[in-house]
Amino acid sequence: MKPYQKFIEALPEDGLFREAGLPFHLSPEPFPLEKKVVKQLERLGPILLKFQMACDRLYKRSKKSSITPWLAEVLDAGKPEWLLEAQASALYKNSLPRVIRPDLLLTDEGLSLTELDSVPGGIGVTSWLSAQYEDVIGEGMLTGFRSIRPEGLEVHISEESADYLPEMRYLTEALNDEYGPHWSCQSAENIENSRDGVYRFFELFDWENIPSIQQLFTEQEVTPPLKPHLEEKLWLALFHTPALKELWEEELRAKQIKALKEIIPYGWVVDPSPLPPYAAIPKLNVHSWDKVGKLSQKERELVLKVSGFSENAWGSRGVTIGHDSSGADWQAAMNKAQEDFSANPYILQEFADTKLVEHAYYDESGELRTMKGRVRLCPYYFVSEDYKEVTLGGVLVTINPADKKKIHGMRDAILTVAMLNEE
Repeated sequence: MKPYQKFIEALPEDGLFREAGLPFHLSPEPFPLEKKVVKQLERLGPILLKFQMACDRLYKRSKKSSITPWLAEVLDAGKPEWLLEAQASALYKNSLPRVIRPDLLLTDEGLSLTELDSVPGGIGVTSWLSAQYEDVIGEGMLTGFRSIRPEGLEVHISEESADYLPEMRYLTEALNDEYGPHWSCQSAENIENSRDGVYRFFELFDWENIPSIQQLFTEQEVTPPLKPHLEEKLWLALFHTPALKELWEEELRAKQIKALKEIIPYGWVVDPSPLPPYAAIPKLNVHSWDKVGKLSQKERELVLKVSGFSENAWGSRGVTIGHDSSGADWQAAMNKAQEDFSANPYILQEFADTKLVEHAYYDESGELRTMKGRVRLCPYYFVSEDYKEVTLGGVLVTINPADKKKIHGMRDAILTVAMLNEE
């Protein structure tokens, strides 16, 4: 039997995605990472947890007006009042996501964090891929997901997130095989009552399509918690905001701030409020976002993306790369970002130029080929119930063809997992 055929025969009966077949390329081997990168990934989980804790505390301090109120105001933009009340309730007051997945681009200078996802896809896919190889990085995705609630969980998946239903069904069935029948996948739209232990696999912007959400999950705790402010990409720009520098220093240790500055690209909140005539946007050195919209192609090595509470805030949706767009398209995107500020804020980040690598893969016929591409690493960190320990479950690796600027799962991409390069 050919090696490729062994992969195909190992696939779950219902596949791993809603789309039939494999909407990506398989590789004969994991992606090798240098020892220093592996060490960085192992250290990063606890730092990201502390970052999320700091974000949560700063938001709550802002809501109480003990620090500048504009912080909470921009994070609350576009959210329904019931959801703002829910996240402030005693039920969720101290809750944080139990799964943390950063999107990390591999560059010549190191890792670049472009997103921090607390409702991530890919958990089941990473678990399946990890099972196909030996000596992969991580303590195990099944072990990690089970740690959220060892007694079992109902995974509530919405229709909007249904592309991920097959992989989560594979995950829950694997957990049942290993630990007993305590895990299941349920339709989020049709839930009328629920036992204790719910894992939310739907985005909060989709709340109007989930009739029971207000009744069930404002009375019964769900994870990830109903805290939309923690699902905003805005935090990656706010981390660099000069006005918040002293507050970050109050919340985080110097070593944690240093580690985060090394991986979070400089960013800005695209707030259309006019600046004083003598002021300029830091680092961009222009007076307004209209001027940013008119930058030359060489000057706009920038990424514009919607922050969070929107159907366009995940995957590659709502993302515009400045130097990969025409001048007219870039200006239109900047105009839209300003127009949508009051309901769907955008952030702008410096573009991280990914390094080129070569990695083997199987084409559609099962023949072995080599791709020159760009890499995104997605480590999955599982957080203990008391928020004191963080475990690295596994690392999903996406390799896109070299001509693609947006690095995400696509038919042309290789999906594999990571291993330590022993050479």
